[in-house]
Amino acid sequence: MKIALIGYGKMGKMIENIVKEKATHEIAFIANSTNIQNLTNKNFIECDVVIDFSIPSAVIKNAKTVLSAGKPLIIGTTGWYEKMDELKDLCIQNKGCIIYGSNFSSGVNLFFLLNDFLAKMMKSQKKYHVFIEETHHTQKKDSPSGTAITLANGVLENRSWLKEWTNSNQMTDYDTYESKLTIISNREEDAIGEHTVTYYSENDSIQIVHEAFDRKGFAEGSILASEWAFNKKGFYSFREVINEMLNKAES
Repeated sequence: MKIALIGYGKMGKMIENIVKEKATHEIAFIANSTNIQNLTNKNFIECDVVIDFSIPSAVIKNAKTVLSAGKPLIIGTTGWYEKMDELKDLCIQNKGCIIYGSNFSSGVNLFFLLNDFLAKMMKSQKKYHVFIEETHHTQKKDSPSGTAITLANGVLENRSWLKEWTNSNQMTDYDTYESKLTIISNREEDAIGEHTVTYYSENDSIQIVHEAFDRKGFAEGSILASEWAFNKKGFYSFREVINEMLNKAES
């Protein structure tokens, strides 16, 4: 499979290294700082799939270019979800394939499932308050992280008295909101990524935690999504891809 990369930062380089190590696919094109502003569908003609780890403001423009070339698009960029409907319509109109994810780590997507399961268990436990804390590197542009928002949405679906999430960088703020779920965002120089969901009462607390040790898991997940998307049509979240794989493994 021939893979094109849009964005050649830490994630783009990690994907390239993994592809070279495994030698089962190849990188056919890289959009980096010198050519990323002038992409056309011709750049992707010789590719089988495109992985985008660029910037949120470029997601729609990149999608239009890739879809017009008739190629599946894997979007690892976050911070653009207010344009979800526009992107989905674009995918359907072009009869293309898009897989997006707030996090392409298989471990994180299993963590999402665990979060959903715990949230359902805690649905009637009103004595427990809940908050989410996430820590990333200082170069991360969006706050809170897309992963934290996905976790928050899983909690909100099961706690009807919480109407929305709110973002903070102070540990004490979560006690001041009765109708909002607080996401505490920390930015540290060399952090890879850590997410914690905490339910607490006067008597005890329950926590689930995911900590990434490196970025390799994210890169491997985007390659896995690329393999899955080959010759497919439709608009999917990476969670749907993982769920399908789990269901097939169980059957």
